[in-house]
Amino acid sequence: MKAVRIHGFDAVPVLEDVADPVARPGRTLVRMQAATVGHIDRTVWQGRFLRHPSLPYTPGVEAAGVVVASERYAEGQRVWLRGSGLGTLFDGTWCELIDAPDDALGVLPDAVPMPLGAAFFSPTTSAWVALHDVARLQSGEQVLVTGASGAVGSLVMQLARDAGCIATPVDPKAAPPEFASADLLIDTVGGDVLAAALPAVRLGGRAVLVGYTAGPTLQLDIAHFLQRDVALLPLNMFRREAAGRAAAPELLARLADGRLHLDVQPFALADAALALDWIARRGHGGHRGRAVLVP
Repeated sequence: MKAVRIHGFDAVPVLEDVADPVARPGRTLVRMQAATVGHIDRTVWQGRFLRHPSLPYTPGVEAAGVVVASERYAEGQRVWLRGSGLGTLFDGTWCELIDAPDDALGVLPDAVPMPLGAAFFSPTTSAWVALHDVARLQSGEQVLVTGASGAVGSLVMQLARDAGCIATPVDPKAAPPEFASADLLIDTVGGDVLAAALPAVRLGGRAVLVGYTAGPTLQLDIAHFLQRDVALLPLNMFRREAAGRAAAPELLARLADGRLHLDVQPFALADAALALDWIARRGHGGHRGRAVLVP
């Protein structure tokens, strides 16, 4: 089969011929139809992730496809794949035939296209868990969203409005508001954008920290911050993956009937390097949505 291989951290991905995986107990073989290229894949590729497979390895944390062999799933079943060590502990999804733990799979409804099935899990569940599990969102609240044009941010906007809230995107170029009125800030970019947005949160409000594409550090005036008593709540989806998986069927149903929308950008499997570059540039070049590799 064809597989994208990484022979050194930050090295150019190479499409190679490798041996087909063999069916084993507790694992499922899936014919890949789409595989996501995400920021976690880029972090592992650069050698900056806490865990990584032995070199050389095949990247890819998420995908969608059709079951070829499994003890748990019927042959031909449409499935999505995510986590359980894929692309972080062992070879991942950027290949024609994926060898995945049974627990990494979920059933993909017929109405959800394969590229969307590959791309949905990380942004939709992050948005859902940030709002409902971490922030404990209440109907009628005022919600600010940084990075609202990105995959997670756009879904936060949609889900917050569906929950009866007023969701407003943060313009990082605008002057700070004269008065703090937001009940909740969902920050998807971090850095200076987060620092500038925090004063818009009311006293006793809360901010959920989702990402840090604008920078991993935050400078605070501690005395001012203590007086304002805004709760900073981190979202760690590795710890909350069970909550994400529990929400997945509802999120897939909303994607299937159009209540939720997520953009995807397809790339050929041979163009993995272009996809990695695209996700690094998209915040500056107007790109939206998620990158997916298709065979």
